[in-house]
Amino acid sequence: MSEIGAYEAKTHLSEILERVRKGECFTITKHGQAVAELRPPVGQGLEERQAAVARMKAFQASHDLGGVSLRELIDAGRKY
Repeated sequence: MSEIGAYEAKTHLSEILERVRKGECFTITKHGQAVAELRPPVGQGLEERQAAVARMKAFQASHDLGGVSLRELIDAGRKY
């Protein structure tokens, strides 16, 4: 985890957020004391998203709507 001063974090926030989006973590310091950690949200990494998409595709491939279109299901659900 990289350390970064509060002033630098404020000055380069866009760049730092892009690095965090890619998975990097930072400890933000003020006068040499750690005051915060900046990290990606838990469970939001690229691997987790790709795995979720793969699970959805596998589910779709193994389940059939029995001849009913998705549009028909949506319209039926709007009646209630």
